Amino acid sequence: MKKNNWPTHSILVIAIVATWIKTYVVYHTSFDLKIENMMQQVILFISPLSFLLFVYGLSLFFKSPKARNRYIVITNAVLTIILYANAVFYRFFTDFITLPVLFQTSNFGDLGSSAMESIYFTDIFFFTDVVFLIIALKWLKIGDKISVVKSTTRRAYFVFAAAVLFLNLGLAEIERPQLLTRSFDREMLVKNLGPYNYHLYDIYIQSKSHAQRALADGSELVEVNNYVRSNQAEPNAEMFGLADGRNLIVVSMESLQNFVINNDMNGYEVTPFLNSLTKDKDTFYFSNFYHQTGLGKTSDSEFIVENSLYGLGGGAVFFTHGGNKFHSMAESLNEKGYYTNVMHPNNKSFWNRDMMYQALSIQKFYDVNSYVVNEGDAVNWGMKDIPFFEQSVDHMAQMPQPFYSRLITLTNHHPFDLDEEDQLIPPYNSNSRTLNKYFQSARYMDEALKSFFEDLKAQGLYDNSIIVMYGDHYGISENHNAAMAQYLGKEITPYESAKLQRVPFFVHIPNSGVGKEVTETAGQIDIRPTVLHLLGIETAKDMQLGADVFSEDHEDFVVFRNGDFVTDKLVFAGNACYDNETGLQIDIGSCEPYIERAAQELGYSDQIINGDLLRFYDLKTGNLLIDEAEKEEQ
Repeated sequence: MKKNNWPTHSILVIAIVATWIKTYVVYHTSFDLKIENMMQQVILFISPLSFLLFVYGLSLFFKSPKARNRYIVITNAVLTIILYANAVFYRFFTDFITLPVLFQTSNFGDLGSSAMESIYFTDIFFFTDVVFLIIALKWLKIGDKISVVKSTTRRAYFVFAAAVLFLNLGLAEIERPQLLTRSFDREMLVKNLGPYNYHLYDIYIQSKSHAQRALADGSELVEVNNYVRSNQAEPNAEMFGLADGRNLIVVSMESLQNFVINNDMNGYEVTPFLNSLTKDKDTFYFSNFYHQTGLGKTSDSEFIVENSLYGLGGGAVFFTHGGNKFHSMAESLNEKGYYTNVMHPNNKSFWNRDMMYQALSIQKFYDVNSYVVNEGDAVNWGMKDIPFFEQSVDHMAQMPQPFYSRLITLTNHHPFDLDEEDQLIPPYNSNSRTLNKYFQSARYMDEALKSFFEDLKAQGLYDNSIIVMYGDHYGISENHNAAMAQYLGKEITPYESAKLQRVPFFVHIPNSGVGKEVTETAGQIDIRPTVLHLLGIETAKDMQLGADVFSEDHEDFVVFRNGDFVTDKLVFAGNACYDNETGLQIDIGSCEPYIERAAQELGYSDQIINGDLLRFYDLKTGNLLIDEAEKEEQ
């Protein structure tokens, strides 16, 4: 037998170097990480190394060549799967996987076509180093030779790994001070810590949030309550109670962004019905309104609308905190005699809605079993919007009044596929199939909304209702910036990307005659107080972070889940500060006071959710129940 002349630990070195190089290549090919200077490039290069040295270095404790080699191959395969899963997830969500997302397995079966759109044939190259390691071990016999590693050698090895980690953290702290306090900015964490250390840090953050609830006693609410009260907005006297006693109909417009409103695509009007509402005398159209969702997407928008709190930075609150106590908009309307319900033709367990709606005090959930899905009416996620609206109005006609119905549309969802008969305009002509189909899908939704209004009138529900419609989250991610630049005729800078997070927001009050375009900078977190005030319901004692958009006290300040923000004068995005009027980058000092406040506001919201702090708050009196909580624990 030919003697193996490979050095003893060649297979260990090969595994570390192969995974290291692959990770760095994936950084540049699968993730859109903004690299602004050479220091960031250096950090990006060394960030995976400390973890790889440590995890592969554990093989030094194995005495058997077979056990050691098996461990190295399995470790390499697991790391490859983690890296690949993040790449596929990033293509769809422009974000990185968190621990709570991994436990959302009940959703995986419904993700079907959306997931398939994010898997490419070239992805096979992610696994080339796994194959190479197996070949090296089986046929090149690289891992055959092994010698006992002295404890001093192992110690020196792991000291070196620790030194690389501290070098990484030191450089990251210089480049991005207080990095580890910004756990909601996952791109920043991955860029500075590497994908593997990021996942370890995410496990720590999630464990900390669970411990936070167990240790909470309500004392944290004192500071949060002071912040909420200091930023309260008094209702506008002319608008308060304008829709008193009316039915409330809220429509979540799936993936609809504001760039299609009053715009065309190659001469075709994309949203003719919604365009007409922007000029309607009974409609308030908010043209500077932003979504504020995170990984929970539609479920996040539901949570924000109901509670005027932010979703979580590391997962969907619908999954992670479905057993919490909340003071939702539905709860307030229940107390005013409203019949509260949600209509969504999907499985009731999708996004844990069946459990979460109970926590939100919603009386009835009309899921897919409440609808008749005829042949040709189904889409990947449930039911087409036109038959969904038609049957939903039939349900409303049978409801006791006043009622609060929140409807969640489905058709305008990635990958935006439509049956031929539903394609009312031709596709766009960019290099992005997603954007090309998006205009057609948005056009179908617009037609569905037009039919919805007609059905409400036919059933006699229109005149005594207020109809609120909002875009739930973006439809076109930053992965399609090149195609968006073609359509908009300008480069998509971080400033432009932030402005693209605008979604339509309409408040339609039939026969009111007071409608107009509202240019106030606002976000989804403002919907709850705005709507409740229109219905004549006070919110002065509510623990909410949003404010009535019609109030003179409303501040033009919208915080995104990643810590970026927009005001009437400034935009903070991509770690840069921009003038909101010109789009030109300006000195970061102009944004710094708002950066701190945005982090503070997100932190307060996280405290409320992670600590389940509303169990210590009496909504009727506005009193903190700290003393009572202490008595219960005794």
